Amino acid sequence: YTPAECTVMGIPSVTTNLSGFGCFMAQQISVPHSYGIYIVDRRFKSPDESIDQLTGYLHDFCKLTRRQRVIQRNRTERLSELLDWNHLIVYYKYARRLSLHKLHPERFPEPVPIEPQREVSFHYSRPLSEPPSPRP
Repeated sequence: YTPAECTVMGIPSVTTNLSGFGCFMAQQISVPHSYGIYIVDRRFKSPDESIDQLTGYLHDFCKLTRRQRVIQRNRTERLSELLDWNHLIVYYKYARRLSLHKLHPERFPEPVPIEPQREVSFHYSRPLSEPPSPRP
Protein backbone atom coordinates (compact mmCIF):
# COMPACT_ATOMS: atom_id res chain seq x y z
CA TYR A 1 0.00 0.00 0.00
CA THR A 2 1.01 3.62 -0.42
CA PRO A 3 1.49 5.76 2.71
CA ALA A 4 -1.76 7.58 1.88
CA GLU A 5 -3.70 4.30 1.69
CA CYS A 6 -2.13 3.20 4.97
CA THR A 7 -3.18 6.45 6.62
CA VAL A 8 -6.79 6.08 5.51
CA MET A 9 -6.83 2.53 6.93
CA GLY A 10 -5.20 3.66 10.20
CA ILE A 11 -1.89 1.92 9.53
CA PRO A 12 1.23 3.88 10.55
CA SER A 13 3.68 4.37 7.68
CA VAL A 14 7.20 5.49 6.86
CA THR A 15 7.88 8.03 4.13
CA THR A 16 10.56 10.62 3.33
CA ASN A 17 10.70 14.36 2.91
CA LEU A 18 11.60 13.74 -0.75
CA SER A 19 8.08 12.51 -1.51
CA GLY A 20 5.05 14.68 -2.08
CA PHE A 21 3.15 12.78 0.60
CA GLY A 22 5.92 13.30 3.17
CA CYS A 23 6.21 17.01 2.44
CA PHE A 24 2.42 17.49 2.50
CA MET A 25 2.05 15.69 5.84
CA ALA A 26 4.98 17.58 7.37
CA GLN A 27 3.28 20.81 6.32
CA GLN A 28 -0.10 19.80 7.74
CA ILE A 29 0.93 18.07 11.00
CA SER A 30 3.20 19.61 13.60
CA VAL A 31 4.41 16.26 15.06
CA PRO A 32 3.77 13.66 12.31
CA HIS A 33 5.15 10.65 14.19
CA SER A 34 2.55 11.22 16.92
CA TYR A 35 -0.04 10.45 14.25
CA GLY A 36 1.80 7.41 12.88
CA ILE A 37 3.44 9.22 9.95
CA TYR A 38 7.18 8.68 10.25
CA ILE A 39 9.06 11.04 7.92
CA VAL A 40 12.70 10.17 7.32
CA ASP A 41 14.81 13.22 6.48
CA ARG A 42 16.57 12.42 3.22
CA ARG A 43 16.86 16.00 2.02
CA PHE A 44 19.05 17.51 4.72
CA LYS A 45 20.74 14.48 6.27
CA SER A 46 23.42 12.14 5.00
CA PRO A 47 22.42 8.61 4.00
CA ASP A 48 23.90 7.27 7.25
CA GLU A 49 21.94 9.79 9.33
CA SER A 50 18.74 8.88 7.43
CA ILE A 51 19.36 5.19 8.11
CA ASP A 52 19.89 5.95 11.81
CA GLN A 53 16.67 7.95 11.89
CA LEU A 54 14.73 5.11 10.22
CA THR A 55 16.25 2.60 12.62
CA GLY A 56 15.22 4.80 15.55
CA TYR A 57 11.65 5.06 14.25
CA LEU A 58 11.38 1.28 13.83
CA HIS A 59 12.94 0.63 17.25
CA ASP A 60 10.60 3.08 18.97
CA PHE A 61 7.59 1.59 17.19
CA CYS A 62 8.56 -1.94 18.25
CA LYS A 63 8.73 -0.79 21.88
CA LEU A 64 5.13 0.48 21.87
CA THR A 65 2.68 -1.45 23.99
CA ARG A 66 -0.49 -2.85 22.47
CA ARG A 67 -2.48 0.02 23.97
CA GLN A 68 -0.08 2.61 22.53
CA ARG A 69 -0.34 1.00 19.08
CA VAL A 70 -4.15 1.11 19.23
CA ILE A 71 -4.07 4.79 20.22
CA GLN A 72 -1.66 5.55 17.39
CA ARG A 73 -3.81 3.61 14.93
CA ASN A 74 -6.85 5.70 15.90
CA ARG A 75 -4.85 8.92 15.50
CA THR A 76 -3.56 7.80 12.10
CA GLU A 77 -7.08 7.02 10.93
CA ARG A 78 -8.26 10.49 11.99
CA LEU A 79 -5.97 11.94 9.33
CA SER A 80 -8.04 10.33 6.58
CA GLU A 81 -10.15 13.50 6.27
CA LEU A 82 -6.97 15.31 5.25
CA LEU A 83 -6.55 12.88 2.32
CA ASP A 84 -10.15 13.04 1.13
CA TRP A 85 -10.58 14.11 -2.50
CA ASN A 86 -12.97 16.83 -1.36
CA HIS A 87 -9.87 18.48 0.11
CA LEU A 88 -7.19 17.32 -2.34
CA ILE A 89 -9.10 18.32 -5.50
CA VAL A 90 -8.00 21.93 -4.99
CA TYR A 91 -4.35 20.90 -5.31
CA TYR A 92 -5.06 18.64 -8.30
CA LYS A 93 -6.89 21.40 -10.20
CA TYR A 94 -4.08 23.85 -9.50
CA ALA A 95 -1.40 21.39 -10.68
CA ARG A 96 -3.41 20.66 -13.84
CA ARG A 97 -3.87 24.34 -14.67
CA LEU A 98 -0.19 25.03 -13.99
CA SER A 99 0.96 22.20 -16.27
CA LEU A 100 -1.38 23.34 -19.06
CA HIS A 101 -0.05 26.87 -18.69
CA LYS A 102 3.57 25.66 -18.91
CA LEU A 103 2.79 23.54 -21.97
CA HIS A 104 0.67 26.18 -23.78
CA PRO A 105 1.18 29.59 -22.13
CA GLU A 106 -0.59 31.36 -25.02
CA ARG A 107 -3.80 29.32 -24.51
CA PHE A 108 -3.93 28.94 -20.73
CA PRO A 109 -3.39 31.82 -18.29
CA GLU A 110 -1.16 31.28 -15.30
CA PRO A 111 -3.29 30.00 -12.40
CA VAL A 112 -3.58 31.92 -9.17
CA PRO A 113 -1.47 30.19 -6.48
CA ILE A 114 -3.37 28.28 -3.82
CA GLU A 115 -3.32 29.44 -0.25
CA PRO A 116 -3.92 26.09 1.50
CA GLN A 117 -4.68 27.60 4.90
CA ARG A 118 -7.56 29.57 3.38
CA GLU A 119 -8.96 26.64 1.40
CA VAL A 120 -9.26 24.21 4.30
CA SER A 121 -8.08 24.90 7.81
CA PHE A 122 -6.19 21.70 8.58
CA HIS A 123 -3.18 21.82 10.81
CA TYR A 124 -2.92 18.98 13.23
CA SER A 125 -1.04 19.92 16.37
CA ARG A 126 0.53 17.56 18.88
CA PRO A 127 -2.21 15.30 20.27
CA LEU A 128 -3.40 16.14 23.76
CA SER A 129 -2.69 12.58 24.82
CA GLU A 130 0.98 12.67 23.77
CA PRO A 131 2.78 10.56 24.93
CA PRO A 132 0.19 7.93 23.93
CA SER A 133 0.06 6.29 27.34
CA PRO A 134 2.17 5.94 30.46
CA ARG A 135 5.58 4.50 29.79
CA PRO A 136 5.85 0.80 30.68
